[in-house]
This record gives sequence, structure tokens and C-alpha cells, in this order.
Amino acid sequence: MQLRDYQQQAVNAAIAHFKQTNQSAVMVLPTGAGKSLVLAELARIAKGRVLILTHVKELVAQNAEKVELLTSAGSIFAAGLKQKDNSAKTVIASVQSAARNLTQFSASYSMLIIDECHRVSLSEGSQYQLLFNHIRQHNPGLKILGLTATPYRLGTGWIYKSHYHGRVGSTEHATFDRCIFELPLRPLISKGYLAKPVLLDGLTAQYDFSSLQMQSGMDYSEQQIDSLIGKMGRATKLIVSQLCQLADSKQGIIIFAATVRHANEILGLLNAQGQHAALITATTPNTERDQLLVAFKAKQLKFLVNVAVLTTGFDAPHVDLIAILRPTASVSLFQQMVGRGLRSAPDKKQCLIIDYAANGYDLFYPEVGSPRPASKAVPVQVPCPDCQFANVFWGLVDNDGDIIEHYGRRCQGLLEHSANSAPKQCSYRFRARICPDCGGENDIAARVCQHCQSQLIDPDKRLKEVLNKQHHHLFRCQQMQLSDQQGVLQVQYLDIDGNPFYRHFKMDTDAQRRALYALFVHPHSRTPGLKPKNYRTASELVADQDKFRMPQLILLKKQAKGWQQLDSFFDYSGRYHNQLNYSDEGE
Repeated sequence: MQLRDYQQQAVNAAIAHFKQTNQSAVMVLPTGAGKSLVLAELARIAKGRVLILTHVKELVAQNAEKVELLTSAGSIFAAGLKQKDNSAKTVIASVQSAARNLTQFSASYSMLIIDECHRVSLSEGSQYQLLFNHIRQHNPGLKILGLTATPYRLGTGWIYKSHYHGRVGSTEHATFDRCIFELPLRPLISKGYLAKPVLLDGLTAQYDFSSLQMQSGMDYSEQQIDSLIGKMGRATKLIVSQLCQLADSKQGIIIFAATVRHANEILGLLNAQGQHAALITATTPNTERDQLLVAFKAKQLKFLVNVAVLTTGFDAPHVDLIAILRPTASVSLFQQMVGRGLRSAPDKKQCLIIDYAANGYDLFYPEVGSPRPASKAVPVQVPCPDCQFANVFWGLVDNDGDIIEHYGRRCQGLLEHSANSAPKQCSYRFRARICPDCGGENDIAARVCQHCQSQLIDPDKRLKEVLNKQHHHLFRCQQMQLSDQQGVLQVQYLDIDGNPFYRHFKMDTDAQRRALYALFVHPHSRTPGLKPKNYRTASELVADQDKFRMPQLILLKKQAKGWQQLDSFFDYSGRYHNQLNYSDEGE
């Protein structure tokens, strides 16, 4: 069997990497790209024994089938498939069964391949790590390779430390050393390897999840979602009614529900309209789950409703409508859901994707490496002024596609390094917290200076100390207005009660313009790192007012002639953001 060109390129990338180093590696291929054939080819050409791991029995069976297609049959070690054989050169195992039977894996394996490797945890007590450590005892030079369509996890970030395109990954929480190959989705669609996706927002109805707040490092909470959906029953009825109308021209429909309660409501509405539908959740018994999946693949069921269980490890190529009725803060999860409908099949040229949750993701968005900070944020490219690396950050754009604002903190580029040294991240920071002791730049959330190890003063602690002194005031900005006062730039800040605070900048001399840039243009820029205009007059700044952001808080001190600005806080999220949490003692 001949591999596709990109599959052979992936295999070649793995060979080249492991010829140079034993560092663990990741390859990123979209859903439907044929990861099973890539790992089967690697197993075929490997000189030693190979262990292929995954987390669900469906993928174990699928990978074993592809291994047998390209080379001699492998052994299956998976309780869910009622097989525990590890005698062949290539063993395909479920991580659960392998971790519970460590003594059965005491032979020397040359290579360990993990399918859906974004699930691997760094925790020493996890099943993956227990197995990794056990196998390394018998071969310290073990080569570990992961394959995934989504190399990012909410809360921990990228699953690799560095990328072969020259960018940094996650320096603290990565489970793999390097990403060595990544294939975009678009070429697979343009070449006809995958069905063409047609992405639409809700047509007759749509949920409004705009008030949801993402939990720290996690997706939206089920409790919040349930509370909102309970108030939108009419939308659910309209959505299900529309899906039933569309069903007549569709082969198979997968619905991604937000919660179990939501899923049961959807199933009830489908049944009431006489549709052949079923529901699968995390608590569905294995036997029942298998029966339902077989019935769906045989087209005995038109609808399959699920709650976060069919995002990976499920293959039903006939699916030609994906209905997303759940919100998510993860681009990766959104793309996983869409991916269930992109496999090609007879009589299928495209797949309709309807996003009833208004997630607002483009199917071809690159993963940015951090949660989306605002509902209208999109990936934007921001070059680094120091190393010229093309960073991809979340940002806002205007109707022409020009960047209005970006949320990047530090350049993600890797500097050139020798083969014997570790890659080093570019030190340029688009936004920084300055150490008062050494003047060094740090991440805006840093608590210890990375340069001199000084303890950085907590903003809340500093504000509390200052506000306890006489004649200090914390000004909470609600509005910022620029105006041209006879050639002088006036910056007016207004607080919640409409009280003003003014700053004035003359622009007659080079020194005055340099002061303007240092004190106003650079700190207030919505696009730090991008070269600002060469402003010569106040009217030019007024015309570009939308390019500047206002501070959240301004710390003021009363002087004989008015208020003096001591500090501004732009990326503040502490307790003093709320007016009720502070008072201006001694004013």
C-alpha cells in the first residue's frame, strides 16, 4: 500500500529526528489524515519491538488493522477487546490494560508510539507515566513519539517544548520535547482527502452563552451552562425542529450537547418527532455504547446525541451534519467536534457544520496557545521587533483586517542555537512588569524577578499600603478622550462618577515628542511591539484615538497644584478593580 505524500513526509520527519536524538517528539495531523497508517509504517520499518498505545478500544482495533495492512499482524493487549497478547514485534495496547499489567511489558521496546497523545499527563502517578518509566528501565534509549490532531490542552498549553517552525511551546507543562511535523487542515480538503466543511451559525435559533466565564485553565462549568440553557428551552425546540427538517437529506447527524440534562432534553424532542435517535454519555454502559455505535454506523440511527465522548476515537465516515449545541473556550475541542464529519465517504462531498452555540471559531484557525480572551478575538500575526519571528496571538481586527489590538505578552520565537545546546526563547516582551530593583522586564503576572530574584511587590499589597497614606487616590477609569488643545495633546480620563483627570503633552521639540512616546504612546498602545506612527501633531493622535487603550486604574497623589500621577495599571485583575474594595483614606 502506497502512503500519501504527507504521510511519507511525516514518517521521514520521525526517522530524521530519532537519528539525531532520543528526545520525545510529537507529530500533528488533522482528524482524517490517516495517523494510523503513519504509525503502522513506523512500526514496519522499526528494527526493534514497538508498542503502540491509545486510550479507547476502537482506536486499538483501528491501529491494529492498519499495522496488519502494512506489515505482519500485531498483538492486541486490551481488556475491552478481550485480548491480552504481547507476543508480536508490534503490540497495540490500551493504556489502561498495559498500566495494570506492567510486568507483561518488561521486554525491551525500541519505540513507544502514543495515539491521541494530547491526553498524556505529566503526573508521575498517571497510567502513561507509570508505563513510560517501566519501559525505560529496560531500554533507557527508548524513543517516544506522540501523534495528535490537537497539540494543546486548556490550562497547561502546548504539549511540546519547542516547534520545528522555530517557536517555543510550553516551557513548564509540556509532556513532549519537540513537535517535528505539523500538517494544516486546508490542503487535505483542497486535495479531496477530506469532505468540504460548510460552516454556518444557527439558522433559525441560537443560544446566547456570552455571559459565561471560563474557569481558570478549564472550559466553561456545567453548572453555569445548565443554568443558562434552562432559560432557553424555546431555542432548543426550534433547533431540534430545524435539524429534523434537514435530516431528510442527510445520512448521519451527530449532535454535541452541552450537559447530560441538555442531551436528554434534545433526545426527548427528537423522539417526539419520530426520529431514530440515541444518546451516549460517559456513563453509558460499554455493551450498550457498542450496540448504539454499530447501529449508527449501519445507518439504523439517523441522530447520535453525545456529551463530550465522541470528540476522539470515533470514526463514522457517512456523517454529513455536525450540530454543535455546546460552548467551548477551546479551539482544539471545536476542531475535534467538526472533525467527526470530515472523513470522506461514498455519496458525500461536503459536511454541514452548524454552530448553534455561537462559538465564533473559524475551522482553519491555528491554535494560539492560550484561551481566547474575548468573544471577538481572532488569531493575528505580530512580528517581533527583535528577532522578526511571526508570532500568532489573539487579537482584534477592523473591517479591513488590520490589527486594532493584540493580547500577546512575549515573543514565541526560538533563537538560533547549536546542536548541543537547548533552544532559547527570544526575550522580547510585548507587555512587561518592570522590576523596581534592577529594571528588568518580567511577565505581567510574575511575582519574582527573573533577573535579580527580587520579590516583586504584589499590586494589591502596594495599593493597600499607598491608599492608607494621606492624600492618595485610586482613579478607576471608565473613559479616555484625546483632544488637540492648540497643538498640545490633552488626555482626559473620566471615572465612574464622571470626574476628570487630565494629562498634557507638548509636541514642539524632539525631546517633548520622545517624552510623549515614553509616557503615553507606548504604554497605551493596543498593539505593543508593532511600530507606531511617527506622530508630529496632536491632531494626528486624536485621529488615531482608537489605537490606544486606557488604563484600568491610575494611582494619584494630591499636590499643592492638583493631582500627580504615580502609576497606571493596564493589566490589573485584583481586588481593587471593584470600587467597593477600596477607600481613599486621609484624602
